[in-house]
Amino acid sequence: MNQTIDRMTSFIVMDVLERANQLQSEGIDIIHLEVGEPDFDMPECITNAAIEAHQNGTTHYTHSLGDPLLRSAIRDFYKAEYGVIVDPDCILVTSGSSPAILMTLMLLCEQGDEVIMSNPGYPCYRNFTLACHAEPVYVPLQAECDFQYNIEEIKKKITNKTRAIFVNSPMNPTGTLVNEQVYKELASLDIPIISDEIYHGLVYKGRATSILEFTDKAFVINGFSKRFAMTGLRLGYLIAPKEYMRSLQILQQNLFICAPSTAQKAGIVALKEAETDVDSMRSVYNERRLYIIGRLTKMGFVIHTEPQGAFYVFCDARKFTTDSYHFAFDVLEKAHIGITPGIDFGSGGEGFVRFSYANSIENIRIAMDRLEEYLNIQNQQQAD
Repeated sequence: MNQTIDRMTSFIVMDVLERANQLQSEGIDIIHLEVGEPDFDMPECITNAAIEAHQNGTTHYTHSLGDPLLRSAIRDFYKAEYGVIVDPDCILVTSGSSPAILMTLMLLCEQGDEVIMSNPGYPCYRNFTLACHAEPVYVPLQAECDFQYNIEEIKKKITNKTRAIFVNSPMNPTGTLVNEQVYKELASLDIPIISDEIYHGLVYKGRATSILEFTDKAFVINGFSKRFAMTGLRLGYLIAPKEYMRSLQILQQNLFICAPSTAQKAGIVALKEAETDVDSMRSVYNERRLYIIGRLTKMGFVIHTEPQGAFYVFCDARKFTTDSYHFAFDVLEKAHIGITPGIDFGSGGEGFVRFSYANSIENIRIAMDRLEEYLNIQNQQQAD
């Protein structure tokens, strides 16, 4: 077997989800605060567009780079949202954002090359890097510094093997927005930046900026799953410097052929007509965000930096545990709440847990009540 796979870690949140689903199949009521998936249905205009595409027979291969109308809509979106000009020929539409990440790393990396990423950070970056036979290099993020990159720490990690630097804003798991100064400093390093912007649109405080506002020599990962609640349609895209597009197209043609045709038609309508729906979803997310922050803080969890975007709260749980993996599964088994252990996001996440508020306010209230009862029982048992 390929030894690289032995170096990969499981996506622990999926282990939690699968155990939670098993408990549900046994008749136990589980409240899911572990997975990063919108609980909303797709906006009606997007659903109608997908249905119409099916009915009209738009069920065949598209251009490997993506439907030209969708690529033009993405161009218009980036002009309106960020004030940047993107050539549609520099856009590759993908089957979700994960293939975009994988193809970017395949393009940039050879065996033994290095890719810089944050710790804590999205765990799949590491495993995608390993899959491309490159080495992940970690830059620690400090809770006391709002989980922001320190450019001096990044510079210490740069070698002649460095091929890319990952940045994620709003960040999974912390909900932190990368500040503009960090983007400017990253852009000045003359190293390809892979900017994961999948949670743009779900920002409650401040403004999400794109790396393209600071440099056009970057690789932007984005998609429709989070902003438009389109996870099952598997639609994402990559914006890349023009000189790399033919190579990326060759990868796409061989590995994935093209993104789903009907999903692409739905994506066009999402960008053009669904922003009112996004505003509504964001308002509801914000209500949940404020509620869950208040409840968790009262229980004794420490929230070093209030999440500004996405739909996660990353809590310091060291008052309760030094083993986030055991803690998360114990909460699942005894309180019947799915949460994500911080260790899933790297060694810098140990002692933390992530709560997703992509669930109804009613369910979040019940989950917080259960968690409070669980902690009270644990405290009582320790006292005894």
